[in-house]
Amino acid sequence: MTLEEKTAQLVGVWVGTTDEGAEVAPHQHDMEDPVQLGDLLPYGLGQLTRPFGTAPVDAALGALALLRAQRRIAGANRFGIPALAHEECLAGFATWGATAYPIPLSWGATFDPALIQDMAAAIGRDLRAVGVHQGLAPVLDVVRDARWGRVEETIGEDPYLVGTIGTSYVRGLESAGIVATLKHFAGYSASRAGRNLAPVAMGPRERADVILPPFEMAVRESGARSVMHAYTDTDGIPSAADERLLTGLLRETWGFDGTVVADYFGIAFLKTLHGVAGSLDEAAARALTAGVDVELPTVKAFGEPLRRAVRDGLVPEALVDRAVRRVLTQKAQLGLLDADWDPVPPALAGRAEEAEGDADGDADRPEAGTEAADPRGTVDLDTRANRALARRVAERAVVLLHNDGTLPLTADAAPARIALIGPNADVPTAVLGCYSFPVHVGTQHPHKPLGIELPTVREALAAEFTGSEIVSAPGTSVDCRDTDGFAAAAQLARGADLVIAALGDRAGLFGRGTSGEGCDAGSLALPGAQQELLDTLLDTGTPVIVTLLAGRPYALGSAATRAVAVVQTFFPGEEGTRALASVLSGRVAPSGRLPISVPKLPDAQPATYLAARLGHTSDVSSVDPAPAFGFGHGLTYTTFTWSELDVAAEEAGTDGEFALAWTVRNTGTRTGTEIVQLYLHDPVASVVQPEQRLIGYVRLDLAPGAAARVRVTVPADLASFTGRDGRRIVEPGELHLRLSASSTDPRLTARLRLTGEARTVDHGRRLHPEFRVEHLPLP
Repeated sequence: MTLEEKTAQLVGVWVGTTDEGAEVAPHQHDMEDPVQLGDLLPYGLGQLTRPFGTAPVDAALGALALLRAQRRIAGANRFGIPALAHEECLAGFATWGATAYPIPLSWGATFDPALIQDMAAAIGRDLRAVGVHQGLAPVLDVVRDARWGRVEETIGEDPYLVGTIGTSYVRGLESAGIVATLKHFAGYSASRAGRNLAPVAMGPRERADVILPPFEMAVRESGARSVMHAYTDTDGIPSAADERLLTGLLRETWGFDGTVVADYFGIAFLKTLHGVAGSLDEAAARALTAGVDVELPTVKAFGEPLRRAVRDGLVPEALVDRAVRRVLTQKAQLGLLDADWDPVPPALAGRAEEAEGDADGDADRPEAGTEAADPRGTVDLDTRANRALARRVAERAVVLLHNDGTLPLTADAAPARIALIGPNADVPTAVLGCYSFPVHVGTQHPHKPLGIELPTVREALAAEFTGSEIVSAPGTSVDCRDTDGFAAAAQLARGADLVIAALGDRAGLFGRGTSGEGCDAGSLALPGAQQELLDTLLDTGTPVIVTLLAGRPYALGSAATRAVAVVQTFFPGEEGTRALASVLSGRVAPSGRLPISVPKLPDAQPATYLAARLGHTSDVSSVDPAPAFGFGHGLTYTTFTWSELDVAAEEAGTDGEFALAWTVRNTGTRTGTEIVQLYLHDPVASVVQPEQRLIGYVRLDLAPGAAARVRVTVPADLASFTGRDGRRIVEPGELHLRLSASSTDPRLTARLRLTGEARTVDHGRRLHPEFRVEHLPLP
């Protein structure tokens, strides 16, 4: 291959972008240069960027367009190599008409890796059906500051939860033949003050023990074939130019053998934002040397600038060869280099030629007599099975934060008149995050239908509580300090038997919402005048149930205790309002748990349960970071007791393990789910440790009166941390294993001791406890 042919395999092309719409990537319009495909294609093309996710397009027509593009690409270069097509799939396939699943923060709330794997497999099958090869998900960033706008894209604030749920998502996507992309590697979520793309201030120990474990777990256990570098710099080193991270750690230590792709425009940012390169040539040389293989979303630095860098001796051509081998190996794995490769995707199998011939006609309307062959509407990306799966995820992600007994609103307890008040009461897109297609792209096409059914909260409640009269009013907007509607809202509330407040966020991009990429918050107070509206409703004296459809947690003031109930959802997707209504009625038992703490005070940030002793409440600061509801918290409609703890041996060597067993019993009158959470507390260590950290969990579904004997084996490896010299070690000494219903609700504690010499462990260490659940006979 010539140098031109090699570099052509290292770039994507974003042919669907224009400077007419709002940005969907940072500095998008600053970075866009006209791309002349006719000049590029004789040399080949590495990737096609978002062929379905750039504008609203019928899935069948999109598949036809991609088929044609692939034929053109393969036919134009002398090796016949097609492009690899990638799409966003953070909460479902981000294209018009595809199922909008709950956002990743809701995945974390389920504490159910198997369910998330099933969801990801369904997403992968839809991607594969229309000819897509790679999905840009999951996000494995661990939340360090909930003011960051991209919290909604994360799985939570705990590395173990993020790692287990994220790894399961990758397994599901890869099982469908889709290349999963781990992002953002690494440290993006730790930016100062929660500002997007701000510098990251953290030491190597926080990076090693908090930020990196989810990526390590996914690389080791999931079969992930791609990693995306982060935009940010850590201690002055941008991730895109960090050879120790992208090559030393990722490849040489962890053994990753897939491709490293650039976050959009991230290579050029080495020049324009980071200032570590004086030209695009230098930026290309730095990124390629560090280990970035593919430039996305379009040709910028890895085109002529990279070729100049090779010719001028800034980077050896051998590094170009290294990246090309990785790219072509992946294409070979996908079958793109097979002699009998066929660009027809499964969704068009057996009818592509007929449909393609018809689609040559009017782009908006089939010609007379060709309707039978018109492919529009023949590819369903929002099937009944998809919606049922989205519903299950949404139901398991609903978190009941507070309940004085008012919930559930069963048929015999449903109020005659419900006042539904709040800015999210009657907005279809209130259930969607910023990477859902209707929000991410659809807002720029206001005359195009949403493409999927999105029942509002009002519609879902009306369907669920058919015997109740439901009156509604917005009261205020999501983000404006508009109080004009307060009087009417209060009047509705006083005339009702119950108020349901529908509050939260509006997802958007780069300041066009209250949550989402570039929509960072100065504090965790409810956006706009929503807190004042909520206080006004509470002051009416009518019982208030607070419901939240949001992308991050918010402080609720006195409502955390004054409201009769508080129900948290994190952008629960297209079936989210129905899931919320079914939990309110008791048809579905709440089983979600918080993947991120809900703050007591809006300005005590950053705060996370995963903090050292001095990071928690103390007498030496007037700011109290204690949460109103801690990580892992979630109520049910029944009660559980934990008892009969048995520890096989209270001592083990630093290379040993502990065995524990205890009984969990449903002592209430309803079937419910208890999520057993296992936390490790290290009282004395050679470096400061978090007060506690999650090391395992298991879901228990128990009928009334039923009990289970839970057994767990805990390897000493789970007590490891990064020591003073930068090596990961297991130290001798006392350990406490807290068997808890949440980070703030320990039920049983085993006090144990590790003996022997400190032991160094590496990336081969054990990462999980082993749970075994024995369901006991009913008494």
